[in-house]
Amino acid sequence: MKKILSMILALCMVLTLCSAAFAEGKSPVDGLTVAFIPKVSGNSFFEAANDGAQKYAADWGLTVDYIGSPDASVTTQLELIQQAIDKGVNAICISSVDATALDEKLQEAQEQGIYVSTWDSDVSPDSRAIMVSQGTAAVLGPMLVEMGVESLKERGVDVAGEVKYVWHFSNPSVADQNSWYVAGDQYIKENYPTWVAVSEPYYSEQDPQKSVSIGESVLEAHPDVDLIICNDSTALPGQCKAAQNKGLTAKDVTITGFCPPSGMTEYLEAGICTRWGLWDCGIQGALGCYLAAYVSAGNEVHVGDVINVPGIGDVTILANSDLVEGQETAEVNNGVVLLPERVVFTAENVANYNF
Repeated sequence: MKKILSMILALCMVLTLCSAAFAEGKSPVDGLTVAFIPKVSGNSFFEAANDGAQKYAADWGLTVDYIGSPDASVTTQLELIQQAIDKGVNAICISSVDATALDEKLQEAQEQGIYVSTWDSDVSPDSRAIMVSQGTAAVLGPMLVEMGVESLKERGVDVAGEVKYVWHFSNPSVADQNSWYVAGDQYIKENYPTWVAVSEPYYSEQDPQKSVSIGESVLEAHPDVDLIICNDSTALPGQCKAAQNKGLTAKDVTITGFCPPSGMTEYLEAGICTRWGLWDCGIQGALGCYLAAYVSAGNEVHVGDVINVPGIGDVTILANSDLVEGQETAEVNNGVVLLPERVVFTAENVANYNF
């Protein structure tokens, strides 16, 4: 009897403490630590995502431990994941450099109760809990193309005629970028059948210096190219720098793609690029951290659940197949969250964004 009373008293104390925590306005992730692992450090996109994560985490009582490296390689990310595990973090939020190469190590983390979220670039669905995606390939592929269309029209190119184009991004193993390329190229075939791809995609491996040298190679090999689409936040400024090095401007060649405003403003001001796009990567990084910690805190999520994220709003858990056709979704703690909107940056609106 005394043992039962002791258990009841202990339970009451736990409930009282929980009630007090909620009464004090503490968030569901208060007191937890999440390792934030970017694809590469030093890149404006990933730094802006970390800034957003840190900003929101301060209000949530969540500690975001930034663990990054300027080396965008599988070997390095495996080492960073192990560092996070060794530190005893509660959760991991990662942008993967490869769609499958990190699977085993991330599964090892989850087996230890360290739940994983991905953002920007995914891994296999059974190796993470939630993916925070910037949008489906069906949205982002055509967006890349249409930004190019608008810029081509600006300089008087007939987009109903022959337009010579090429893609430049990280590499085909980066699943999201490759899916945007596939969807975008299909969109071109269906909507601009007179366009001509002058080459297979060029790859610069998320390397800033290589993105410039590869960008110069594109321009040297195809001096008459009309449009270069860079669906990668390292390739885009690198390609613009390559054009600048060769004395070319937006009047000579159209370059567009995805990158934070901070990484492209100098090329806008120099007249190298007139239009590019992205999404709020600060919110994306924050959501990834919150959702990984939320699941690690013992909260179960299912497809169709709506989760209120303090300061950001409601997000809905979708099936993995909503992002990649045919992918299965586990019954619990697995799925995709989509960001609500994307932005096209031009001289008219870029000053409104500070990331």
